[in-house]
Amino acid sequence: MQKFKFNINGKGYEAIVEETERNTARVELNGKSYTVQIEKEEAIVSPKIAAVKPSSTGGDFVEPEQKITGNAGSIKSPLPGSVAKIKVAEGQAVKAGDILLTIEAMKMENEVMAPAAGTVKKIYVTEGAAVQQGEALVDLA
Repeated sequence: MQKFKFNINGKGYEAIVEETERNTARVELNGKSYTVQIEKEEAIVSPKIAAVKPSSTGGDFVEPEQKITGNAGSIKSPLPGSVAKIKVAEGQAVKAGDILLTIEAMKMENEVMAPAAGTVKKIYVTEGAAVQQGEALVDLA
């Protein structure tokens, strides 16, 4: 189950999506429930994402780390999920590879790390918040 909050033309919406069968999902939008057929699932890949490393508390599966080049800038969510833990504060200096926050997705904790050294300029999320892939999490300067 995933929970999303979004804004369209100044109006707030809350959606809960729960897969009930292989190509069927239950979608609740602002309290009204719908059953939808999923026609096609597409993976959207952001060209610049922070490195993700599963937590050591996870299972045997280990994803390779993604290498990021260039300056730190805006760190975006590499996957949809919820913010489990924020490990930095605005104004804090970080080194490349430092863990900025942890995102929980599909019962796995994924660590979002700083791609380069810098200072945490802005944190856009709070613990427990649902995030989408590509959503801004942290700005580093």
